[in-house]
Formats: sequence, C-alpha cells, structure tokens
Amino acid sequence: MLAGYNNLAGARPWHRRCYPAVNALAASVTLAAAAASGLTPADLGLRRDRLRAGLSCGSAAATPVLAAFALTALTPVTRPMLNDQRIAGLDRRQLAYHVLVRIPVGTVVWEEIAFRGVLQAALRRVLAEPAATVVGSAVFGLWHIRPTAEALAVNELAASRGRRITAVVAVAAGTAGAGALLSVLRERSGSLAAPVVLHLAVNCGAALASALARP
Repeated sequence: MLAGYNNLAGARPWHRRCYPAVNALAASVTLAAAAASGLTPADLGLRRDRLRAGLSCGSAAATPVLAAFALTALTPVTRPMLNDQRIAGLDRRQLAYHVLVRIPVGTVVWEEIAFRGVLQAALRRVLAEPAATVVGSAVFGLWHIRPTAEALAVNELAASRGRRITAVVAVAAGTAGAGALLSVLRERSGSLAAPVVLHLAVNCGAALASALARP
C-alpha cells in the first residue's frame, strides 16, 4: 500500500500541488490508524524521554554527511556530481520553501512516520529481526521507483530504456540499504528523531549542495 501510494498517487497533479499538506495529512491518518491498532508511542519511537538520545544519535550520523556534501560542492572536480535540474530551476525563495517546508514536512517526517515508525512497529508484531527490517527496507526501496525515474528524465540521464531500468533498480536497492541504516538508528536510539535528523541531512543537504554548486 505504501509503495503504491508514492508511485501512483504521487504522480497526480493534485498531489504535486499540495505535496506537504497531503503528506502531512497522510502521516496523521497513519498515526491514528497505528494508535487504533494498539501500537504505543514506544512502539513508534515517539517516547518523549528518548527524544534527546534520538537527536544526539541522528546528529552524529548527519555530521559526516553534511561535511561530504559541502566538500563535494566546494571542490571543482566533484561539483558536477551535484548537478540537479530540479534544483537549478529554483530561485532563492523557492529553494527556501523546498528545504524548510517541502522536504521536512512532505518527505522526511511523512516517510519516517510511515516506515521507521508505523510499518516497522507493525512488522515486528509478526516478524522477528532481521526479517522485519529487511521487509520494511525493501518496501522503502520500492517507494522510490517513480521519483527515481522522474529524476533521471529531468536530468537527461540513462537515455536508453535498458539503462533507465538498471539505474532505477540500482537506486531502489541503494535506498533499501539506506532504509536499513535508518532502521538501525531508530532501534539503537529508541527514537524516531534519529532517522529524521539523518534523513533531513541527506535530502536537504543534497538540495543545498546542488544550489551551492550552481555556476
């Protein structure tokens, strides 16, 4: 259901126009359904007494990521790696909206509630570790099929059909691996804040680094 939501509903014009609002509503509905099914704040990584540990763990993981983005953007030989036409077309106001609203609310909070929060807790009711993490991470990889295909098209990468399929599969597999890492952070810290911080660093850091690398 989650993979279908992002790959089908996410392609609709109304979803694109109202992306943060629609996904914030989806996150609220998902949390309400989780509570109705008996999942507790502890199950979902939302215990207040674990927030500080989550922020600390997430910050430790995010620091090298942000440093890597900054180094890539400031080094001439690696700067072209950050070229992203989705960011190149944004003015300063649009970029600010992108990194302060669209990514945090529409992408990161929604995805972390859905995957490392509700789905992870639900899977652990019926599966032992590491099976729950493997299944949840695989779904997270499938979730990114459509966005990856769109990014390839916008940036005119992988021109042939075979190359596009290979690239999408590779990115989905890499995203599944990233999902597993985010799940580990969630478990070790006991808080959803840890994967949220790292996820923010990756997505917002990539956007800001791409803007910084523009000629």
